[in-house]
Amino acid sequence: MSRFLRFWFPVVLWALVIYMFSSKPTGTASYIDWQDFILKKSAHVVVFGTFATLVYRALKESGADKVSAGYLAILAAIVYGILDEIHQSFTPGRGSTFRDVIFDTIGAVLAIYLIWKRLPKMPPRLRRWAKDFQLI
Repeated sequence: MSRFLRFWFPVVLWALVIYMFSSKPTGTASYIDWQDFILKKSAHVVVFGTFATLVYRALKESGADKVSAGYLAILAAIVYGILDEIHQSFTPGRGSTFRDVIFDTIGAVLAIYLIWKRLPKMPPRLRRWAKDFQLI
């Protein structure tokens, strides 16, 4: 049971963090439109990249092979991104856009790409950290 909590609790916790942020009306990150856009869409990429990373780790440590865990983590991020947009459509001061799901997907794909292709080629210290975090 503690192994299950160790790997799946962070996924649930991060999903709750996303849900809580989606429950609040959004403000303006910058009064310059393009800066506001870049900041908000970058946040989607980082937040859902983190979500995909946590799901990947939990799946991999639950017995899934690396490839299946990666594809399922991307799928989980896309599904949760869609659910997040549906939730935002009912939240006052928020809007729901398909474009945000695209940025969520970009974040998930980028995270898995970095784990699979770039992380194994990183300096030893970073690889050791990734191994300790059970990503590789």
